[in-house]
Amino acid sequence: MSDSSRIFARYWIESAFPFAQAAEVMAGEQSSGTFVRVPGETEELKNRSAARVESIRELEPASAPSLPGARIPKGTSAPVYRRAEVEVSWPLSNLGPSLPNLLATVAGNLFELQQFSGLKLLDVKLPGAFRDKYLGPQFGVSGTRRLAGVERLPLVGTIIKPSVGMDPETTAAMVKQLAEGGIDFIKDDELQCDGPHCPFDGRVEAVMKVINAHADRTGKKVMFAFNLTGEVDEMRRRHDTVLRAGGTCVMASMNSVGLPGMVELRRHSQLPIHAHRNGWGMFDRSPAIGMSYLAYQKFWRLAGVDHMHVNGLRNKFCESDDSVIASARECLTPMFEGEGRGCEIMPVFSSGQWAGQAWDTYARIASMDLIYACGGGIVAHPGGIAAGVRSVRLAWESAASGVAAEDAAQRHIELRQAMEMFGQ
Repeated sequence: MSDSSRIFARYWIESAFPFAQAAEVMAGEQSSGTFVRVPGETEELKNRSAARVESIRELEPASAPSLPGARIPKGTSAPVYRRAEVEVSWPLSNLGPSLPNLLATVAGNLFELQQFSGLKLLDVKLPGAFRDKYLGPQFGVSGTRRLAGVERLPLVGTIIKPSVGMDPETTAAMVKQLAEGGIDFIKDDELQCDGPHCPFDGRVEAVMKVINAHADRTGKKVMFAFNLTGEVDEMRRRHDTVLRAGGTCVMASMNSVGLPGMVELRRHSQLPIHAHRNGWGMFDRSPAIGMSYLAYQKFWRLAGVDHMHVNGLRNKFCESDDSVIASARECLTPMFEGEGRGCEIMPVFSSGQWAGQAWDTYARIASMDLIYACGGGIVAHPGGIAAGVRSVRLAWESAASGVAAEDAAQRHIELRQAMEMFGQ
């Protein structure tokens, strides 16, 4: 069977059992096997449908089990826990090109198997049948740039804060200040959708009145990602509300709406989908269980999102800079080989960002195809919102031109003020 008809998944595992034995248990559990041989589990069926252990690469030993509940081999009094990377593959014919069933296959019951004291999905490689079935991103990088009117630099963005408590009129007043300050992109906070103090329809009406008026005056329409997270019918209706009002983006919380919900939103949507990953930490924060972002983001790219959050350098959370950069690069890397859709999307940098991280971010990602969302880094700039926006643009221009941060700060007061305010 060719690679084009198989699904591949790579895992980090930890076990006191021999790796080959542990991996076979995992492959059996997630395909044709069970804990004892049963009627119907014929050799013909196993040859056709069993998952296959493709490779095992041993890593360092572990001093103790990382997770509770793992068994040890019978007759063992002093177990030795070891770690490895394992690749397993499945015939596509086991499930067909189905994202929900793919998730159940590569990230299902295997996390609970007693043979493992640690198990994490690191990456997946999918056959082209998934690309052919799912729509993937509709706008991606180029479509987002076109709608936002930003050709080269990152989209300079921000988030409406406080996340809850403000009514539609107060929100619109903040948007007016941001638009007049030159912002490219604004998003709802993930906590704000359709609460009684700021109902969705009222917020769209008030905010788009400001954005449309600004566009009429200046020719620049600010992209606002309205959070429409909800039931599928609610999301469709909310999308149509934004579209009728002249909006250019909607936002959904991935883990809240699920893969089928996102697929249905994509089928209906005529606007870019800004995907927030809130809750992702439960998949990745532990090194001993869960799913890496490299695997996680592939499900959602196929489902049809156009932007995905990747955190930011020196962020307020626990994610390392290396992880942030790897995630951003992966969003911009084609998922499939050869001609056709590669499902590339725009990474969104956020969390404690301001002008100062632009140099390191550009040096490490080597791209300006991203949304750079700063909260306090723009709104709390000592020179005001317009100076905050300008400080970020100047930082990216300087980074791309090879001008050092210190030299740029000497030339531009907005950068100098930002470094004095946020550099500590």
